[in-house]
Amino acid sequence: MDREKLLEFIDKNRVRFLRLQFTDINGTMKNVEIPSDEVEGLLDSGIMFDGSSVQGFARIHESDMYLKPDLRTVAMLPWTFDGHRSARIICDVYEDPSTPFDGDPRYRLKLIQEKARSMGFIPYAGPEVEFFILPRKEGKPVFEFLDSGSYFDLLPVDIAEHIRTEVSVYLEEMGLDVETTHHEVAPSQHEVDFRYAEPVIAADNVQTVKLVIKTLAIRNNLFATFMPKPFFGVNGSGMHVHMSLFTLDGRNAFYDPDAPDGISQTMRYFIGGLIAHAREITAITNPTVNSYKRLVPGYEAPVNIAWSKGNRTALIRVPKARGNATRLEYRAPDPSCNPYLALAVMFAAGLDGIEKRIEPPLPVEENIYKMSDAEKQKRGISRLPANLKEALTEAEKSELVKSVLGEHIFEKFMALKEREWWEYSTHISEWERIKYENI
Repeated sequence: MDREKLLEFIDKNRVRFLRLQFTDINGTMKNVEIPSDEVEGLLDSGIMFDGSSVQGFARIHESDMYLKPDLRTVAMLPWTFDGHRSARIICDVYEDPSTPFDGDPRYRLKLIQEKARSMGFIPYAGPEVEFFILPRKEGKPVFEFLDSGSYFDLLPVDIAEHIRTEVSVYLEEMGLDVETTHHEVAPSQHEVDFRYAEPVIAADNVQTVKLVIKTLAIRNNLFATFMPKPFFGVNGSGMHVHMSLFTLDGRNAFYDPDAPDGISQTMRYFIGGLIAHAREITAITNPTVNSYKRLVPGYEAPVNIAWSKGNRTALIRVPKARGNATRLEYRAPDPSCNPYLALAVMFAAGLDGIEKRIEPPLPVEENIYKMSDAEKQKRGISRLPANLKEALTEAEKSELVKSVLGEHIFEKFMALKEREWWEYSTHISEWERIKYENI
């Protein structure tokens, strides 16, 4: 979409307001609303906003920042407020009208995407977003199940089924190609999968999916949560990411028709890079205290740093499809992550493997959960960090994470997460009161 087509779009759809969206360091989508008659100024120089009010962006004495629209992301919002129609545009953050802000997560992912192209590759990502739909009582979220369903269950039609249908309709109206929606393994747990795209657009799509799901839940007096592990004893919510590289002339760089397993050397190096950097990027792909209550043995959680050609107890799985569908699935991330930063470190790790020709270990097809520690050690299978503090320690030592995030985001992210760990470590939980009440 160019300037002329945007003006036509606004007129044709009777757009009253434009919602300019961007994402902060924590992965929270932010929004500035302008009347549609201000669109000329938006297109000429962007819209100024106070960056000091956004966590992790600018300090008070350097607060003036700009939003510049990415016209590829223009879409009508399927809902209205008081009858007024709104469209959204995802924006890039700039320090001034011509200088990208180094601390914009979307910009950091753009840099990795450009690096891949400079190496002769077009990267693609297909995230799978899992979430829970839970009840509200007296307007407040309640952590209770709405159903007792499990994987792919066809339940009696209830409100959550209706919401999944509405989510698909709304997302398609906004230009996303939804491939599947279904009930997941845990009660009240669901998943939305959409067509793969270049990483920046894939991350945009994750943010759009979360916005639509949360909005529809609220409109139905329900609560949608992307918390990785809201309940003990059932599967948590992940955000598995399918990743592939294509050459500039359109061939899948992960596929080798002459290899016995169809996997190219490029793909093996990419897997080698992911395995080599897995521990140090986990703070970015799994950035909350709660993330590590999902990353425990069992519950299909990928705690073991290994790869396989189908084994879901490994961190990296290579699905059976070959040809242009050849890809890998990186299973660690969860939907609490900032999708721009998570995809940035994941692709950077894989590309580093290609640059340095990092050979992966042999694939592991056995159930790793059933292996003894001695067997895992013998086969060189280590595990992901056990908690946020351990993950932050690994990230602190990582030159790759520092270079991908940039100095600004790295320092802000580490400070925010160290604070989160301190708050968690000093908080007194109800479990502790019950466990130790008789001491």
